[in-house]
Amino acid sequence: MRFLSLFFATLLAVILLPIPMVAAVTPITPGDNLVVEGIPSIPSDIVQKVERYTQFRSAGISSWHPTKREMLISTRFADTRQTHYVKSPLATRQQLTFFPEPVRGASFQPSDGNYFVFSKDAGGNEFNQNYRYDLDTGETTLLTDGESKNSRGVWSNRGDRMIYTSTRRTGNDADFYIINPQIPASNKLLTQNEGGGWYGLDWSPNDDKYLALQYVSVNESYLWLVDTSTGEKQRLLPSYGEEKISYDGGYFSKDGKGLYVITDRDSEFSRLAYVELDTLQHTYLSKKFRWDVTDFDLSDDGNFLAFVTNEDGTGVLHILNTATRRFKRLPKLPIGQVYGIRWHNNNQDLGFTLISAKYTADAYSLNIRNNKVERWTLSETGGLNTSSFSDAELVRWKSFDGRTISGFLYRPPAKFTGKRPVIINIHGGPESQFRPSFLGRYNYYLNELGVAVIFPNVRGSTGYGKTFTKLDNGFRREDSVKDIGTLLDWIATQPELDADKILVTGGSYGGYMSLAVATKYSDKIKAAIDIVGISNFVTFLENTKGYRRDLRRVEYGDERDPKMREFLEKISPTNNAENIKVPLFVIHGKNDPRVPLIEAEQIVETVRKNDVPVWYLMAKDEGHGFRKKKNIDFQFYSTVMFIKEFLIGNG
Repeated sequence: MRFLSLFFATLLAVILLPIPMVAAVTPITPGDNLVVEGIPSIPSDIVQKVERYTQFRSAGISSWHPTKREMLISTRFADTRQTHYVKSPLATRQQLTFFPEPVRGASFQPSDGNYFVFSKDAGGNEFNQNYRYDLDTGETTLLTDGESKNSRGVWSNRGDRMIYTSTRRTGNDADFYIINPQIPASNKLLTQNEGGGWYGLDWSPNDDKYLALQYVSVNESYLWLVDTSTGEKQRLLPSYGEEKISYDGGYFSKDGKGLYVITDRDSEFSRLAYVELDTLQHTYLSKKFRWDVTDFDLSDDGNFLAFVTNEDGTGVLHILNTATRRFKRLPKLPIGQVYGIRWHNNNQDLGFTLISAKYTADAYSLNIRNNKVERWTLSETGGLNTSSFSDAELVRWKSFDGRTISGFLYRPPAKFTGKRPVIINIHGGPESQFRPSFLGRYNYYLNELGVAVIFPNVRGSTGYGKTFTKLDNGFRREDSVKDIGTLLDWIATQPELDADKILVTGGSYGGYMSLAVATKYSDKIKAAIDIVGISNFVTFLENTKGYRRDLRRVEYGDERDPKMREFLEKISPTNNAENIKVPLFVIHGKNDPRVPLIEAEQIVETVRKNDVPVWYLMAKDEGHGFRKKKNIDFQFYSTVMFIKEFLIGNG
């Protein structure tokens, strides 16, 4: 399941300018929920120096009202993202939910819109619970068991039921449950599944069937039909020889005779296809585009398909007439990312979220009758003129095996001369891709400090064909680390970049990559930052939540196999930590279900033996990455100090 992640826009380190030698400055006190080790006192005037870069907001469409031209959006006014109501383009954002935890995925009841269903977890543990919010009273009602991991679910066409997944039966398996949200007691188990990779997609036109996806890996998934009365399920498509096929998303055609899906069948890239249910014949609708289709939605009347292609990292919107199979001419949108596309029930307004290098994410709509684009939200940017922010530059270099690897380079403004320090930020996943977007706090590096930032897409990244995505699987894991080694060599050939001042950072899998680079190339970097990263693949696989374990074994290898276990132990950063000779900053959330806290604790304990500076920041109320502004801010301030001292070296 592909999605545009804004995670790394919050993982920024910013340089602190020299502190005037005047009155004493009171240090910033970390909150009670933060564990801080090795981090020096942070002077309070750092807030004033970088405050504008901490005040960016963003907004995205969550759901159209079914009968009114109004929408729910997600944005943050205080500490966490909540659900807001917007009744017309650029109208006042009316906040509806007020929780200490972020609210996710609000969706209107699809016939009357008198209530909506949303989800939230506790402390970043990802055990999301579903709630009903009644617009008339403002009251919320818990719809799930309060303990297990639940998906928000998919509405029936009549709007009287939702089907969602829950791990409540075993703690590991994502079973299908069905509920009438107006009657919480109607909640019942519909279908038992095996494994944690099950997702709901769509109901058939008469609501008697349910389209489901079984996700095995980024290269392998299967479509199933579920009887919504009996729960009986059957796999829709047979195996396709030895080739692994991926399906991503799906909708029933309005006559119920076929499906619209995204699939990489017969192609290196994921294409939009129509599948006849009687014959299972595939007709490819986007074959003229040699790019992945990443998102799509079918209009309520079935006449139009809106979809987005990932064209060299840029999201491009297209609309296809399902009867004529012709594409509609659309107005030109700013270069950036388009995601979260949603048709209104009026079959003419398409809502979407748009983000670019110069503009933070906001909600928009496109009317296909007059091609009018309207902006629904205007998120604050801390008073900064973002139109001058740097654009991404696509760069390429040859790796150890002659394969071309690419990434995106953001250069600082021309006012900075001479060789510039470099930050390399490696995305997570690894089944993901850095795509040019709004950098948020990272713009401080570029605009105020003159630091260049490179976001590489090493082998294993999506967006470059399924063969490229599989190049780091299993015993080939370290080949992606070598891609960064050759990037370090490439930087040394660039006259405007300082190869003597390089910091590597990343989150999740990118955190592993940062640690691995530090074990192999400590002589070529100045420092490393590991954010919720894997430090030992064996302990990671043994301790990640059960509903994720099999999915991760497909990517990293099965630690129960003796040969694979030996290999994973051999390449794990904890077992090579004596080679880390540069300062290290480790950041983690206590409630992380994906990469458990032990991964941070063991690398901190091990690297401290190397007699190098090790900073450690842990949040007791966060999970896989910080989501609360007060925690993000403290992470930002402390990273400022780390970069100032160990990369720039002017502290």
